[in-house]
Amino acid sequence: MLPFTRPTIGEQEQTAIREVLESGWLASGPRVLEFEQALAAYLGNDVTVRVFNSGTSALEASLLASGIGPGDKVIVPAMSFVATANVVVRVGATPVFVDVEPVSRNLDVTQIESVLTSEVKAIMPVHFAGRAADMPRIHEIAAASGIQVIEDAAQAIGTRQSDQPIGASGNPVCFSFHPNKNMTTIEGGAVAVKDEEFVARLERLRFHGIQRDLQGHIDVPEWGGKMNLSDVSAALGLVQLARLDEFNQRRRELACRYLKRLPRHPALTLPEDVPGHSWHMFCVALDFAQLNTDRSTFQQALQAQGIATGTHYPAIHLFSLYRRYGYNPGDFPVTERIAKQTLTLPLFPQMTDEDVDRVCNAFSTLLEATKA
Repeated sequence: MLPFTRPTIGEQEQTAIREVLESGWLASGPRVLEFEQALAAYLGNDVTVRVFNSGTSALEASLLASGIGPGDKVIVPAMSFVATANVVVRVGATPVFVDVEPVSRNLDVTQIESVLTSEVKAIMPVHFAGRAADMPRIHEIAAASGIQVIEDAAQAIGTRQSDQPIGASGNPVCFSFHPNKNMTTIEGGAVAVKDEEFVARLERLRFHGIQRDLQGHIDVPEWGGKMNLSDVSAALGLVQLARLDEFNQRRRELACRYLKRLPRHPALTLPEDVPGHSWHMFCVALDFAQLNTDRSTFQQALQAQGIATGTHYPAIHLFSLYRRYGYNPGDFPVTERIAKQTLTLPLFPQMTDEDVDRVCNAFSTLLEATKA
């Protein structure tokens, strides 16, 4: 079975983890500090990085450190993993959904201004599948409105825009290192930001609200959670980060082969290759109604040929939680169409060219069979 994703773990990673286990220091320690410094150096532009136990925690802490809470609203795309909206609810704020562009699946910047009100305190664009959102326009709108930009870059470690890494902008940028991401720490995340006061608050928020003075005395000036990363995870991350560009280059090669080999069909919409894309996922859209089939049947036919697929993602605003905020079917037509038609094809660095060809051949056969 060819999975739709798989982490690349080798002897270097296993050795790094073994060394930490043998050191006896397993929780946050020297490897975490080293990993944070390495990430900051990778991103550049003098950003500071603080790591967390998940990308979700990184997003939540960034909202809290921005002073966002009850009575505030945050603009988010309706097409993303549900964590993007869940963290807004978690801090007591209200998510304001915006539809997405049909091919990039990123937040449609032309719709932002229509939902801006005095209650909106932040906008949280998502770099879907590793393709950068239109950050120049988003920053322009945010600056004119006086609102914070918090980037959900969970899928975009290694992505570049205007020859600058996503994460080097200076505003809070949040990454995930879940096993299905382009690099992994098993579970983990990070925030890259320039504001040192913001960094100090992130440190308190991720570890019980604790603040230490130069003599090591502690105070707890505010609430904090338990969101710190372990040295075991950081050791794995250090090795993965050193291999990240290699991983992403292979992802790009595989994605380009998909784009070259997949059939052109009126029912099939392919993603686009753009400069700086890190290709976290390869998501297509299939008009199953036009093909006189449904997604489950199509996926089962691929699985019968040893090919696993994913569905990224359902429309967030149609989950029961967000229906309670007054959202309904028809509110965001592009998101809803993509949610019904999306199919995620296998993409990870260990794949061979022959694996891609096998997927493309199976796809072509299935599309051909629907013509009747």
